[in-house]
Amino acid sequence: MNSLHFSIWAIIIACIFPYVFSKIAVYKSGYDLKQHGGNHREFLQNSTGLAARANAVQQNSFEILPLFIASILMAEYLVVSDRYVVMLGTAFLILRTIYAICYLLDYPRLRSLVWSLATACPLALLVLCTRI
Repeated sequence: MNSLHFSIWAIIIACIFPYVFSKIAVYKSGYDLKQHGGNHREFLQNSTGLAARANAVQQNSFEILPLFIASILMAEYLVVSDRYVVMLGTAFLILRTIYAICYLLDYPRLRSLVWSLATACPLALLVLCTRI
């Protein structure tokens, strides 16, 4: 698989992440469309426990998405080596998955470490773009 095909799939997967955790948050919160009148965002703001943590993962996944997409697209546009695009893109997706698991299981220190490592991946891609 060349990096362009990888990049497309990596972006698709990264775009799906927030919705997965949104569904987990809604499911674990006990939200009921009939009972709560269709305002799940307000309902989730007042949730606790696993539902609140899943909602936080969802929000954080949306926040990191522009950086990841921009770094992948910029790396492709500037023809950064396929090896780096695939390696850093894969590391980002794996680390974000581990981050989400740490968040859901309530491991704040490990979660912060993994968040830092995951965020370093698209930043590293952007640095590589400056060396072209």
